[in-house]
Amino acid sequence: MTARMGLIELPSISVQLVRSGQENIDVFNAFQSLESISAEEAKVTSDVVTGTFLLNSISAYILFDSGASRSFISAKFVHHPLFVLEKLSVPLEVEVADSKSFLAFDIYRNCKLTIEGEDYSVDLIPMVLGEFDVVIGMDWLSSYRANIVCDRKSIQLIAPSGYEVSIQGEKRGGVVLCSLVKAMKYMNHRGQSFLAYVIDNEKVVQKLEDVPIVREFPDVFPDDLPGIPSDRDVEFRIDLIPGAKPIAKAPYRLAPSELQELMTQLQDLLDKGFIRPSILPWGAPVLFVKKKDGSLRMCIDYRELNKVTVKNKYPLPRIDDLFDQLQGASWFSKIDLRSGYHQLKVREEDVPKTAFRTRYGHYEFLVMSFGLTNAPAAFMDLMNRVCRPMLDRSVIVFIDDILIYSKNEADHACHLSEVLETLRREKLYAKFSKCAFWLREVQFLGHVINADGILVDSSKIQAVTRWSPPKTPTEIRSFLGLAGYYRRFIQDFAKIASPLTKLTRKNTKFVWGEDQDKSFNELKTKLTQAPVLTLLDGPNDFVVYSDASYLGLGCVLMQRGKVIAYASRQLKTHEINYPIHDLELAAVVFALKIWRHYLYGVKCTIYTDHKSLKYFFTQKELNMRQRRWLELLKDYDCEILYHPGKANVVADALSRKEECEPIKVKVMKLVITSGLIEQIKEAQKEALKEENWKRDRIKGQVYNLDEDNRGLKTRWGRVWIPPTCPLKSTLLEEAHKSKYSIHPGATKMYRDLRVNYWWPDMKRDVVKHVEKCLTCMQVKAEHQKPYGKLQPLEIPLWKWEHITMDLITKLPTIWVVVDRLTKSAHFLPIRESYSSEKMAETYVREVVSRHGVPVTIVSDRDTRFTSHFWRNFQEELGTKLLISTAYHPQTDGQSERTIQTLEDMLRACIIDFGGSWDDYLPLAEFSYNNSYHSSIGMPPYEMLYGRKCCTPVCWGEVGQRELANKKVVKVTNERIDQIRAHLKAAQDRQKSYDDKRRRPIEFQVGDFVLLKVSPWKGVIRFRKRGKLSPRFIGPFNIIARIGEVAYRLELPDELSGIHNTFHVSYLRKCLADESAYVPLEDLEIDDKLNYVEKPVAILDRKVKQLRNKSLNQVKVQWKNRRGSDATWESEDEMRKFYPFLFYV
Repeated sequence: MTARMGLIELPSISVQLVRSGQENIDVFNAFQSLESISAEEAKVTSDVVTGTFLLNSISAYILFDSGASRSFISAKFVHHPLFVLEKLSVPLEVEVADSKSFLAFDIYRNCKLTIEGEDYSVDLIPMVLGEFDVVIGMDWLSSYRANIVCDRKSIQLIAPSGYEVSIQGEKRGGVVLCSLVKAMKYMNHRGQSFLAYVIDNEKVVQKLEDVPIVREFPDVFPDDLPGIPSDRDVEFRIDLIPGAKPIAKAPYRLAPSELQELMTQLQDLLDKGFIRPSILPWGAPVLFVKKKDGSLRMCIDYRELNKVTVKNKYPLPRIDDLFDQLQGASWFSKIDLRSGYHQLKVREEDVPKTAFRTRYGHYEFLVMSFGLTNAPAAFMDLMNRVCRPMLDRSVIVFIDDILIYSKNEADHACHLSEVLETLRREKLYAKFSKCAFWLREVQFLGHVINADGILVDSSKIQAVTRWSPPKTPTEIRSFLGLAGYYRRFIQDFAKIASPLTKLTRKNTKFVWGEDQDKSFNELKTKLTQAPVLTLLDGPNDFVVYSDASYLGLGCVLMQRGKVIAYASRQLKTHEINYPIHDLELAAVVFALKIWRHYLYGVKCTIYTDHKSLKYFFTQKELNMRQRRWLELLKDYDCEILYHPGKANVVADALSRKEECEPIKVKVMKLVITSGLIEQIKEAQKEALKEENWKRDRIKGQVYNLDEDNRGLKTRWGRVWIPPTCPLKSTLLEEAHKSKYSIHPGATKMYRDLRVNYWWPDMKRDVVKHVEKCLTCMQVKAEHQKPYGKLQPLEIPLWKWEHITMDLITKLPTIWVVVDRLTKSAHFLPIRESYSSEKMAETYVREVVSRHGVPVTIVSDRDTRFTSHFWRNFQEELGTKLLISTAYHPQTDGQSERTIQTLEDMLRACIIDFGGSWDDYLPLAEFSYNNSYHSSIGMPPYEMLYGRKCCTPVCWGEVGQRELANKKVVKVTNERIDQIRAHLKAAQDRQKSYDDKRRRPIEFQVGDFVLLKVSPWKGVIRFRKRGKLSPRFIGPFNIIARIGEVAYRLELPDELSGIHNTFHVSYLRKCLADESAYVPLEDLEIDDKLNYVEKPVAILDRKVKQLRNKSLNQVKVQWKNRRGSDATWESEDEMRKFYPFLFYV
């Protein structure tokens, strides 16, 4: 059978062995209070286990408790002939958590417990156990050498057959419950306790069969549209302006995931009959936008078609006229049609104009598609015709919103039935999840409607009413900018605003008083009342002002100079990262969404202070976010115009007002406790004795001391600590390494201490204390110049496989190519006008023909090295390009240093010999390659060819001088000598430059130093422990200095596998006491001074479901880490690098 168990912690009770007439002896910890614990709690606590097993062949719910000394059985469970009761020879006294106790006289011996097919014997004492049938205690657990593994919620034990058995316990995720007894136990420890109320905000999902009347029309609320809509009196038509020609745009490039989704959605639309293949010349491109749930929605970019379409001027109803019909209504229902546009056919002759082009074919819509400019008007026409008998009587229709209203419940039943019957007859289908029925109050078209009448939606004015009082003159100016824009509608504006205006003047102290508060609140009231805030007057002349800042979005809706509504909101977390263009566009979208009922289907003007938004509708390249917003904007007849920021004061003020609620926190601070006060008093009393203050030279301090109400001597309001008092060290320790002050730096620590305490040279003492803290030296990163010299690049494996290249310009140009291994170089004269093709030709002739094709090339971001041709050229050769980061030439340090040397050599040649620089370029290359290179200990030529180069310097020695003209030999020798001298000077200059950026060496033999180590980096990511491991270990004694920048350390046995000689950059001077050595038994460090973490066990497995695939993961326990630090890793990677974990 499969056993399931769980875990919990409970307050213990005790069992005492009682002998007649004698004192209690042998106290046992029995088991934990079962009267205050439930089975659900047992599934989540960490030191008990629950499971269902067979006891005497009967299924029993059992609690395994490592805190119980004996085993028990529920008195309700034993009414069965299989259980035989025996008397105890000595009664047991059982004491529970609330100090109550009872005597146990009976026991059931040798009960058969069956686990994983093995039978175990157990003795059970009967008692009341609540939800559990049996409690197994330590008497049974110890006899079978059982071990409860808390983090895995399992038990490991030795079966009677001798095999080890492991049983997985019950687990319960989600909410962790805490018993009352356990909560009281925690509170008794005098720790901070918090009471949290959990509010269930899950919406109750209404079912169709539960709604009166509606349940009689299930066919009106299908899960999906049944197919192509039926023929209707209204068809969607697309009339073009005269002279318009067919428009066909090339398909957009789509990502692989989008192509897969495109294929799926095309097939779905074909199956429903909504689209068909097309062969006509029309065609719009397809793009995808993300829905809120992460899925993709296919959209057609009909912008070009909409430009040449004659606009349908079908009238939309006046909102104020619609509301006139609602007087006296008290029952309401709202109906939302399912994919309403797809329930209207396209006129046959206009079907080709809806065509769209994809990678998988050319198609056209038979039903109305989203994104077509006249879609709202056509759908409004359809709904008016369908609902005409009920309009102005019991139904209001605004595009795809249907509102049913009635004066009483009986009428509403009739009206609702009539509407649903009409939808059934017309074969129009609704989406039940978006409908609402039998409401007493409803939000519709920006207003709240109930039996009392029509109220203004509070969201229209909350942007102003929630404006908190300004805290700075800048915030006052922002608010007055908003209010001042409407000052012509506010009587005595200057008089009301006067208290606020005064605070904005220069050299005026900011004091917010009663007058300012009254002025602020009065202005807010007037801004949200008539005549500033009015009802709309017809569906025309709407103007929206929008603005965005990194505080939020703001907008105002106006009509003929009067405000209809304000709106603003804070930025969401992800919006903070938007570029400014998208942020300003988000403000426009925000306005269109919240005022859709005003702006949908009418012409409106939107003013923004971001000029580039004027061109959004003609922008060719759109990101995913802009695509999504474009789909929304295409449904509106809006024009975006530029309005300077200073003129756009209303939206600007709304977007920049502070909406953040103040964060309430409780901060820790250093408090002088009563015990510490007494210690300080005693220390001060001792120090102020005449013989002590004369000896300690604190006479000058004594005469400047005051006394506070606690009887403590103070100076400048801070407690005086005698300089020689041992208490000073205690305060320094507490301020530096307590749980409330985790190793701050010297400046922070000093500022914390000086608030409450004072003693002479306090800052110096704090600095010394921090410098000597071993923990700080181990864990804190260095922010000073590093020790020693710079290190060379990693050495390649072979010659001319890994090269660097750069260009010296304005000479006019020299192409420098350097081998990273041999340091040999070619200096190639080229022209500034060389094309990429010419560069490639030179590269093959001068480099590839001599050394073969390199594996990698490191270069800067010169356009000739980043061009499409150069990249393709190197890709064909099989060479990988490594381009340096912009404005960071140190990435290609090899070429940079070579260029500096070359420039010095050529500069010297011009000075010494005269003439043109290109005359000396071959000699410069020869001299450079044949000069000693400190990095490789020999000339690059010798490193490259394995032998010394025959030069003019040795011609006489080999008997060849007479072969050349003596004058040529002499001139050549002189030039070579001078070039070599300048090369040495260049190297010295580079060394001097590097040394300026580094600190002088501070170590001597006998000093103690810390050794820098690093977290292990490999195919597996950083571990939690790895990132938080000490940066330095030690201290270690320096036993010898090796050369200029290396030291030999005395390492402990734990580091015997590491070479004991280190570069100075790996060392940090240790000022702490050398006796404070940190043991290294728990640390494993490799020969590269990296932490090594080894896995020891696989604890669990799971499958992580990604979008397109599944990933097998294993929970890994790492050496010397707690179970809570186990990490989830890829099973494939763990099998590859640690196969021993999977051996059975």
